[in-house]
Amino acid sequence: MSTAARPASARPGGRSARVRDAVHRAVTELICERGADRVTIPAVATRAGVNPTTVYRRWGTVPALLAEVAAKELDADAPPPPTGDLRADLAAYAEWDLAHLARPGGIAFFRAEVAADLDERKAGLRECLRQVTGDLEGILAAARENGATGLPSLDQIIDRVVAPLYFRVVFAVPGTDARFARELAEEFLDGRS
Repeated sequence: MSTAARPASARPGGRSARVRDAVHRAVTELICERGADRVTIPAVATRAGVNPTTVYRRWGTVPALLAEVAAKELDADAPPPPTGDLRADLAAYAEWDLAHLARPGGIAFFRAEVAADLDERKAGLRECLRQVTGDLEGILAAARENGATGLPSLDQIIDRVVAPLYFRVVFAVPGTDARFARELAEEFLDGRS
């Protein structure tokens, strides 16, 4: 979710790239069909047409595999770059964040990242927060560079804009659409005036 430069993932060529792509595709399909909690390495291997040993050797665990696929999805779906207009940027970010979470498999990937064993869960949560924080810091920095003052804090934006979106997507609250996301951000800023 970060607008900051993300580390480039290794791009092996040849058979290794084909295996990685097939496994990533299999994971995404299985999550969309079954949900992340029912994805297994043998099921992924079968769907990808590779030996389970290949998947175990390269990724080790389902949470590690899900984290890699989720990171690839994030790299392919960056939020809109900030323009310096806090109101427009925050509304656009909220709309993007909702669309990102609501895409096929989006919330399943999020749930998988935060539902791993304790050490992996902490790492997944930290990475998710790092990405959100980077995106929002970019928006606030662009607003500052554009001369804005009296900006909300990062925590205020997370608590009043981002957290409600995650909650509503996780619990499938009706009416959680692009219009809701934009209005959530705009009303938060209006309430601060």
